[in-house]
Amino acid sequence: MSTSTLIINCGSSSIKYALISDQLDTRISGLAENLGSEHARIRGMTFGEQPLDLSLPYADHEQALEVLLQRLSQHQPTAIGHRVVHGGTLTKAELLTPEIIQSIRQATPLAPLHNPAHLIGIEATMRLFPELPQVAVFDTAFHQTMPAHAYRYALPKFLFSEHNVRRYGFHGTSHAYVSERASQLAGAIKHGGWLTAHLGNGSSTCAVWNGKSVDTSMGLTPLEGIVMGTRSGDVDPSLHQFLANNLGWSLERIDKMLNSESGLLGLSNLSNDMRTLVEASEQGHADATLAIEVFAYRLAKSLAAISCGLPQIHGLVFTGGIGENSAYVREKTMAYLPHFGFSLDLEQNKSLPRGTEGRIDQGKGPQIWVIPTDEEGRIAQETQHVIRHL
Repeated sequence: MSTSTLIINCGSSSIKYALISDQLDTRISGLAENLGSEHARIRGMTFGEQPLDLSLPYADHEQALEVLLQRLSQHQPTAIGHRVVHGGTLTKAELLTPEIIQSIRQATPLAPLHNPAHLIGIEATMRLFPELPQVAVFDTAFHQTMPAHAYRYALPKFLFSEHNVRRYGFHGTSHAYVSERASQLAGAIKHGGWLTAHLGNGSSTCAVWNGKSVDTSMGLTPLEGIVMGTRSGDVDPSLHQFLANNLGWSLERIDKMLNSESGLLGLSNLSNDMRTLVEASEQGHADATLAIEVFAYRLAKSLAAISCGLPQIHGLVFTGGIGENSAYVREKTMAYLPHFGFSLDLEQNKSLPRGTEGRIDQGKGPQIWVIPTDEEGRIAQETQHVIRHL
């Protein structure tokens, strides 16, 4: 690759990476996982789609990045783009400067599981490549077009004006990519109304009108909204008081339960993996069946609710690990939305190869698409846009 962008997505013990050509037609990608442990390793594909599997016992983020860049030395990137979950009040991708890094740090209370890991990756790449321009692309930025009636909570005004307590939304790069791709496939670039469902271990919905987010299911943090792998989604706010009074739980214990022990895992008492739950349900596991039903119902309920932000619905897009691969979940969800005029083609839905793009409606009513997301490609585009306008 003559010119390319390195995309970095740091988790607390992992680094998802991709080196993408400026034309977005060639890429090298992979995952550094279990960092800090004896099982640390890098798995992925090299140029020419050759498999890569390197053991790096006890490697930390910086050591893993050094190894990665050595492996990619013949494809030296011209810029680095970082996925950052929460940008606080930042409304677009930004060139990394001390001020922007401080803003990311200040937004940490809003994304305590994500932003600290992103900062590790940013600090490591800044030390390794001080000469390269580096850009932060925020999950929250796409949703900054939401109107105030969609992003404000019904709380005392000072919490918003003095402490920025509001709904931000997440998975912005995914919702932006699949809604734009859907409108392209429909022959009307960034036109019309689309509902998008990004479904995975983290899940959210979005309403997009003429290419702009007008509402989304996640809020101040990635905990609000629909049921997820281990996250509860919406619960009664008084649950905290109930658990504190009756079980003596601390705020920290309640927060851990809502983020790490709930969702599909909590409902099923079995797994946060939808594939495991579908198999268990088919074998008669009642709690797995319930978890799937709750997931699909809350998803349909959210799609119906945020459709209020659209003057017209042109289509619905499923994406993410569950959305792209689970025909069962798609069918269950659509069964709860008959009054919207959708007409799911059951055979096309079931026969669509896993992880591929395709239309799954009967050709009448709003369109229904399955579109594999490309968050890395979107981050590369936004990074290049910032660099071009320096």
